[in-house]
Amino acid sequence: MTADLLLPTTSGALEAYRPTGVYLGAAPGGPAFRSRTAYAAAHVVADPLADNTPGRPAVPDWDATLAFRHHLWSHGFAVADAMDTAQRNMGLNWAATAELIRRSAAEAATVGDPYTLIACGAGTDHADPDLTVDQVIAAYTEQVAVVEESGAKVVLMASRQLAAAARGAEDYRRVYGALLRQVRRPVVLHWLGEVFDPALAGYWGSADVDAATEVFLELVREHADRVDGVKVSLLDRDHEIRLRAELPSGVRLYTGDDFHYPELIRGDDRHFSHALLGIFDAIAPVAAGALRALDAGDSAGYDALFAPTVPLSRHLFAAPTYHYKTGIVFLAWLTGHQPAFTMIAGAQSARSLPHLAQAYRLADAAGLLPDADLAADRMRALLAVAGVRA
Repeated sequence: MTADLLLPTTSGALEAYRPTGVYLGAAPGGPAFRSRTAYAAAHVVADPLADNTPGRPAVPDWDATLAFRHHLWSHGFAVADAMDTAQRNMGLNWAATAELIRRSAAEAATVGDPYTLIACGAGTDHADPDLTVDQVIAAYTEQVAVVEESGAKVVLMASRQLAAAARGAEDYRRVYGALLRQVRRPVVLHWLGEVFDPALAGYWGSADVDAATEVFLELVREHADRVDGVKVSLLDRDHEIRLRAELPSGVRLYTGDDFHYPELIRGDDRHFSHALLGIFDAIAPVAAGALRALDAGDSAGYDALFAPTVPLSRHLFAAPTYHYKTGIVFLAWLTGHQPAFTMIAGAQSARSLPHLAQAYRLADAAGLLPDADLAADRMRALLAVAGVRA
């Protein structure tokens, strides 16, 4: 059994912790999910020997980054790439993003149909900060072309430049209408709330969520044949339940609610949510077991696997929520999916040692650590750097 560790608490004290050593993850290669479509939003592994400091161009470790996508595919997930979890607008510049899209889509093609296996974000983050509405359309169009040429499904990400340039709902209708009329295959619309990115406050033309929702729904209804689904990341369970009931037939709602995903995916007697979640990056082997239990009608098994992951997810996505990527990458390191706890733009420093220690405890409690000794050794190494000897 793995020896005790001395872990810091939020009060600044140290307390002994004995890892459980229990792993609940499913083996790779299980049957495909039948009742839900599930995307895991994937992170990018930074090259630990490169200058991935703030303000420098992103340098990924491509081998580890692509290997992680194969890990997700092996557990039955589609991959959502080049999105928030991959540090878009937080260090991943467009040159690295475009290469990520091309490389990931090419890897997906070795597994199956790229359009089914991978969806990639198209936005406007390569362009100048201050754009006119027409320039926003042109910037989006450039990135959409890169995704479409790769064979991946397009995710139309929320645009900071559009949020700044738009003078009302009509500008959003004009931009998204122009884009949806020109895409080759159905896309995913992404509504990212200001809790994830404060620059997106008032998206869809209103700070009032109900008014913004009406604009959003009008767009989806008008272009339903071009919309595969909508990905909503507002962390508002009740809003999501109302919204999914109003979507046109055939348009999926992909939950982005990392606080309430088990109940939203399970659904009620009328509707349910599919998933496109950052937390699935960290919990894929356990989440795969839960989704297959749902396919089998085993509600108790579904709940038993998912329930312990929720405290971990709420911890990782605690305010400031946009720093959740640090915990995601930390867990990828603990579980052996990357050689170092480093991130693009030095973002590994965005969470405190007590925060990371609690993430370790919660991941262990959820049965997410496949090699308890490796995870404990790496946790000890991090503690030693901070001056904690155990």
